[in-house]
Amino acid sequence: MPLIHYIESNGDEYETKLALGNSVMQGAVDAMIDGILAECGSKCRCGACHCYVDEDWVGRVGEASDAKKIMLEMVVDPQINSRLSCQILATKALDGLVVRLLKSQILINLSLLRAPPACFVQMIF
Repeated sequence: MPLIHYIESNGDEYETKLALGNSVMQGAVDAMIDGILAECGSKCRCGACHCYVDEDWVGRVGEASDAKKIMLEMVVDPQINSRLSCQILATKALDGLVVRLLKSQILINLSLLRAPPACFVQMIF
């Protein structure tokens, strides 16, 4: 099981082991790591799982496909090493992978935690 390292924008580090074939996004969700949102369920439709692959790992992760590049054009602060974590699947070759999480993603995640429940919003309106 490959070990994946997640580094938040403030420097906090987390690591988790992923079963082969599981996505980096799913690993973060399962480990309750803020900064990667799983909005579209790995369908490559929302960009909410945007992360930066550490430069030493970009070659092993590979280049984003054309469809993924289009999605990455819409994320906050895209970089050459930007990837959708839902599309990075754990392999033995990725043991030790380092991904960096965006501050903007963590802020979005925290704002969702403070949002009133949908049933409460419906009652008001």
